Amino acid sequence: MSARENILARLRRSPAGAPAPLPDVGAWFAARRSDDREALIERFKTHIRAARAEVHDTDAAAWPELLLNLAAAKGLRTLLVGKGTRHGAALAARPQDAVSIIAYSQPAANWRDELFDDIDAAVTTARSAIADTGSLILCPDAQEPRLMSLVPPVHFVLLDARAIHADLHAAMTAENWAAGMPTNALVISGPSKTADIQQTLAYGAHGPREVIVLLCRDGVEL
Repeated sequence: MSARENILARLRRSPAGAPAPLPDVGAWFAARRSDDREALIERFKTHIRAARAEVHDTDAAAWPELLLNLAAAKGLRTLLVGKGTRHGAALAARPQDAVSIIAYSQPAANWRDELFDDIDAAVTTARSAIADTGSLILCPDAQEPRLMSLVPPVHFVLLDARAIHADLHAAMTAENWAAGMPTNALVISGPSKTADIQQTLAYGAHGPREVIVLLCRDGVEL
């Protein structure tokens, strides 16, 4: 018997040990959370602003006018909305001169040049958010494709303040991801950024250079 076979034989004869108990992850996170909803919101705002995103408090009635005013102040000419979305219809119903509302109504290949060259900004919804990291959770679908939050230089995000969770574990638990995990969940913390070997930080290299969160305190009809 070779040395290798001898070692393997001894391993096979040794009694199997009991499996190590699984850690109680839920209890660990729960012990570190607070029930203070206002503190949770402020923590989210602090962290996402640290990543150079804008946050504006608003409500279900005022957000369309706020968004259009912000777009006009930034000199944005075109705003992309999801086809058939309620918030897209709410924006299109507002009379405006400075900003044109464009619906994402065709495959990207059919209007690639216009999408990449002529769209100044897009507005999408966020499924929820994470306070501890100042992150937005987006779930792109047929109405709001991934390119809406990736291609335009400016990304407006509608967020229901009631959907802010303390951490990713809390979000996954509250939204029951175990029973129906999103097929394309995106966790976004501020605008796109990169740095070269000299540590010079540049924004907008691989996505939007600006992320603007409209935080609806009383929810928003999506």
